[in-house]
Amino acid sequence: MANAGTAAKHLSFYNIKDSFGITQLVVPGASQSHLREIMRGIPTESSVLIEGEVKHRPSSARRESQSGEIEVEVRNVVLLNPVCEQLPFLPSEEENLPNEDIRLKYRYLDLRRDALTRNMKKRHQITHLTRNYLNDSGRISVPLNGFLEVETPMLIRSSPEGAREFLVPSRIYDPDPHFYALPQSPQQLKQILICSGSVDKYYQIARCFRDEDGRKDRQPEFTQIDMEMAYISWGSRDSSPEDGWRIGGLEIRHVVENLMKQIWKVAMDMDLLNFPVLTYREAIAKYGSDKPDLRIPLQIHSLTGSRPNQSEHIVEFLIIRRDDSGFSEVARSLAISPTDNDIERFVISDDNIRSWYINSEILNVQGPDTFTHLAEFNLVVGDIIWVSTRETRRRSAYSPLGQVRLKLASLAESLGHYVPSSKPHFLWITEFPLFTRDDDDKNLTGRGRWCSTHHPFTAPMADDLELFWNNRIEEVRGQHYDLVLNGVEIGGGSVRIHDRLMQEHTFTKILELSEHERASFDHLLSALSCGAPPHGGIAIEVHENEGLDRLLALLCNAKSIRDVIAFPKNASGMDLLLKSPSPIGGEVLKTYGLKSIRKTI
Repeated sequence: MANAGTAAKHLSFYNIKDSFGITQLVVPGASQSHLREIMRGIPTESSVLIEGEVKHRPSSARRESQSGEIEVEVRNVVLLNPVCEQLPFLPSEEENLPNEDIRLKYRYLDLRRDALTRNMKKRHQITHLTRNYLNDSGRISVPLNGFLEVETPMLIRSSPEGAREFLVPSRIYDPDPHFYALPQSPQQLKQILICSGSVDKYYQIARCFRDEDGRKDRQPEFTQIDMEMAYISWGSRDSSPEDGWRIGGLEIRHVVENLMKQIWKVAMDMDLLNFPVLTYREAIAKYGSDKPDLRIPLQIHSLTGSRPNQSEHIVEFLIIRRDDSGFSEVARSLAISPTDNDIERFVISDDNIRSWYINSEILNVQGPDTFTHLAEFNLVVGDIIWVSTRETRRRSAYSPLGQVRLKLASLAESLGHYVPSSKPHFLWITEFPLFTRDDDDKNLTGRGRWCSTHHPFTAPMADDLELFWNNRIEEVRGQHYDLVLNGVEIGGGSVRIHDRLMQEHTFTKILELSEHERASFDHLLSALSCGAPPHGGIAIEVHENEGLDRLLALLCNAKSIRDVIAFPKNASGMDLLLKSPSPIGGEVLKTYGLKSIRKTI
């Protein structure tokens, strides 16, 4: 209860808050002085029982909230549980909130803030809508979407899928300790479920875990909307769809797009159109990113090298026109970092308009023939141009000019020169390289070998099967699709390998797994050899491991995913409320065949 009463003409007003919002209390008349005395003495944030008559507020005093049209004329008040000590902070004082670590330590107080209460309700609303959409509970016997919700185990076997796992010790050690792993995702289990033939369409609001270094907006445990479907399309050499979707998995695409449309209609009262499609190569070439923010009105232009020995590099340009009021000023102030050796910047002036490119080391390396192609850009005095190169075959989330594009947009937005559209810009990215050597997130398991860009169960494109079997690895594209919203990856999935020989070839010939590593997938290989259907799926989860939480943060306009999670960890992965992780005593460790190693300095 908030003790914020004021008196006018023998009326006293107070505010009481519950999970529905704030309701005004009225104590009428001088005869109720004893009630006013009681209520004045109740500490803020205490629990109370109010008895009285619910009335409509005067029309001039009504507010747009669930309880804003009513007030309660108090007849009796009971103090159920007073605040016994000085609170570390008052949730109602938004302008005086302490830092996030203190609020996480006292999360039970922080959750009383209106913003977090609304976020928890929206989280429930979206997960409830998702279940209803996938269940289609109106026809239980033959549901329209046909998805069944199936829970998969939380304690599984460790396997080299990509990121570092959380390990859980068991009391079995013979002679070495045995461990469970917490799932990075239900990937293998949902594929095996589809292979069983008992479920054609699976989904789960799944908890996932990845033991990765702390980052500003990353959680070691997160939630994803997980799906898998049997008998999906596999792509075809003859397919030439109008919108550029040349891979399989159209069925997954339709389910996800319709789900997003329902979510935005219910949560935002907004009608979405169909989502455009770009290949990975197109996204990198036009926007310098594999998850481009289409709201930023800047595109990258490119020229191929004119010398045969430069064919593995592409020359790229980013141009800011002098009359571009949103970006021209910030483009002049954005300096090149000393570490940006692969980027050059030129301001076109009267003195250099006919000679600027002669001073470009990048263009000179490409050869003088390249200069003849520059006329198509029609540069004028006052324009600013960045020049860079990127490797054609290197798999990267951003190109050098992709980074410049984002910096320009961020600086322009901070100065008020550019306001991103409030309209959601969804986008599908397809045809990623199937394998890569340069994924920092997979250095632990890759150790310099080829790694799967998505995961090792992703199928190659039908057009690239010959390249796949002949181990022309860097040329193979995968049937992998990412769903991007306003520059944030909110979902990723793929058509799976359903043939045992193809899966074994991936494990042994390309990823070069050791016998021990390959053995951790024996159960999946066995399932694939038992007539597994073509299948594929998706998880509404993010590469940075934020999953459904990131989607909700976008819907709630929250600054951090921690604002849409009831009990989150901090940026270092610590639970400040429960004080975990915490050390375990040596006697307990012995039961698991473990011992503590204390480091001394």
